[in-house]
Amino acid sequence: MNSKSTSFWNIPPGGVRFLVIILLSIGVFFRFYNLDKKVYWHDESFTSMRISGYSKPEVKERLFDGRIITVEDIQKYQRPNPEKNLTDTIKVLTQYSEHTPLYYLMARFWAQVFGSSVAVMRSLPALISLLAFPCMYWLCRELFGSSLTGWMAMSLIAISPFFVLYAQEAREYSLWAVAVLLSGAALLRALRINTKLGWGIYAATLTIGLYSHLLFGLSAIGHGIYVLITKNYRTSKTIIAYLLASLAAVLTFLPWAVVIFIDLTRFQRWTSSTTSRNSLGELVTLIKWWLRNLNNVFFDLHQSIEPFDPIHYDDPFLIPLVLILVGYSIYFLCRHTSSKVWLFILTWMGMTALPLVLLDLVLGGLRSTAMRYLIPIYLAIQIAVAYLLATKITAISIRNQRQRFWKLVTIGLVSGGLLSCAISSSAEVWWTKFVDYYNPPVAHIINQANYPLVVSDTTIPGSILSLSHLLSPDVRFQLVTQASMLEISEDFNQVFLFDASTALREKIERELGGQFEVAFQGYKFELWKLENNQGIGNKHRLMSPLIP
Repeated sequence: MNSKSTSFWNIPPGGVRFLVIILLSIGVFFRFYNLDKKVYWHDESFTSMRISGYSKPEVKERLFDGRIITVEDIQKYQRPNPEKNLTDTIKVLTQYSEHTPLYYLMARFWAQVFGSSVAVMRSLPALISLLAFPCMYWLCRELFGSSLTGWMAMSLIAISPFFVLYAQEAREYSLWAVAVLLSGAALLRALRINTKLGWGIYAATLTIGLYSHLLFGLSAIGHGIYVLITKNYRTSKTIIAYLLASLAAVLTFLPWAVVIFIDLTRFQRWTSSTTSRNSLGELVTLIKWWLRNLNNVFFDLHQSIEPFDPIHYDDPFLIPLVLILVGYSIYFLCRHTSSKVWLFILTWMGMTALPLVLLDLVLGGLRSTAMRYLIPIYLAIQIAVAYLLATKITAISIRNQRQRFWKLVTIGLVSGGLLSCAISSSAEVWWTKFVDYYNPPVAHIINQANYPLVVSDTTIPGSILSLSHLLSPDVRFQLVTQASMLEISEDFNQVFLFDASTALREKIERELGGQFEVAFQGYKFELWKLENNQGIGNKHRLMSPLIP
């Protein structure tokens, strides 16, 4: 690694200092702005459900039984309550062992102290995401010995639309990102100073990482490959210290590893695929997704999922530019740094991407297109780009015209990130909430109705939990697992079908009369409303205890 200056933080001079402070401040602002505005989608609703001590089968059994229930009945499963304690939460978490428990236990205590509103639940990952800034700086200092690269990397991650979006997600992704950066920096420091304390700190960061996200294990394997290569595969005190630190982390993680082994079928379902091996056309789709996701790290200007295509109107122009920039950044990194520097970045990126890519290519599927699974590789890309820009804009040896070009590139990246964050921060929903993308307009239609009933036999109960956060208290639900369970109530004039089967729609039309018409239509989604010309529902309204 490069030698380091005496001052760790080494604030950059003049205009660069002002720009960095502004960008970091804006990045913090975007992480907390409109925390409760975007739809609290399927995955986040499951977070609230699990930290409250409820499992998906239990919630489905209690809610999908054909009774008429209120929004409050559904919201009961979205916040801690006296019915369930911490033991129940831990028990539920063991049923979803692919999600390691550290973040969820933190969220449980957070909700008990500060409440369980959408804004509060998202404020925890937003706060955690701020720790990525100093961790990123520390890692860059250990890698390059350059404070400017560290400040540049912090600035890029601060205004990256991808990292801002997932900083506002009530899931474990912010914690995972921090753990990846922290463990990388701790490893490089331990290799540099080679003391018991240094390796002890590394072991602790490994443990945090393993308990933050299961895919962190890929980063840990990358660390091992890096250490073995840089030490020429020879046994030494450093290798032994590394193995002992890793063993300590593995032993600490062993209790959860046992839980995972017991519930191994969940991972067999994830690694298997209902599709065959990818054809040439499917391979092209994969490549389009990879390119689009890479673009979204720096520029994300497309909110819509209609049509849900990897390449949108603005991407054909931006994607080639981003691809060239990232490709040249990696080349420049390998060309101008020592092998210990670029090897660390490449093993980090390779161990993150290759397993998921190979699973998709061999077994079929789209695992490698989920950006949230590739957070480490996007962090590594940010570091490579930051090193390129920091080197180019400060190099004395290059002509002013070339230096001006790289300053313009930096301004372009910064401007694109700021614009992307400004647009997405003001939106009710973004493509990252794809499962419940249409919940805001659907909720608006239902809330305008006069004491409506929402009927559903959806196979995605998380969507019902998500929708309940947006509905008025007077909305009623009737949820079933199959159409034959439904006993139609005549106490409601306005009946809506949300994510319902054709069999359920036909049963209601047959028994109540009238006909359903589409009240809202989106991409592969429809909300149906019963148009009842016979006035069914008026006669019981004053008698029904469910109707205010």
